[in-house]
Amino acid sequence: MTGKFMMSAQTPPEVLDWGKLRWMSSPPATGAKNLTVIEVNIKPGEGHDFHKHPDQEEVIYVISGKIEQWLDREKRILGPGDSVFIGPDVVHASFNVGDGDAQMLAILGPCVGDEGYVLVDVAGEAPWNSLR
Repeated sequence: MTGKFMMSAQTPPEVLDWGKLRWMSSPPATGAKNLTVIEVNIKPGEGHDFHKHPDQEEVIYVISGKIEQWLDREKRILGPGDSVFIGPDVVHASFNVGDGDAQMLAILGPCVGDEGYVLVDVAGEAPWNSLR
């Protein structure tokens, strides 16, 4: 396979309590082996709580909005054009601290598991459950 066009209008969103995801590249969607790409929209006051990806690197790129981004125990406010690189097994979280929806692009590699993405939720564990 040489590739595949993924049109946003024809890629159904996965709706979550905190926002929605659009899987723009993953093994099931595109046959990708090395890159999982997810368009992430976070509602105001919501977030993708503390988690990690044991065998994947990740880059989060902010397209619009204002994100409180955690990288281990360090936090920064990111805006459009800002990004963070996250190494494998590093705990991180993203929270929308703006007035409107925040849009980001999450790029992970290599693809892991059937969906190309493995997440370990640590939000209920110390010290992550007391940082925010």
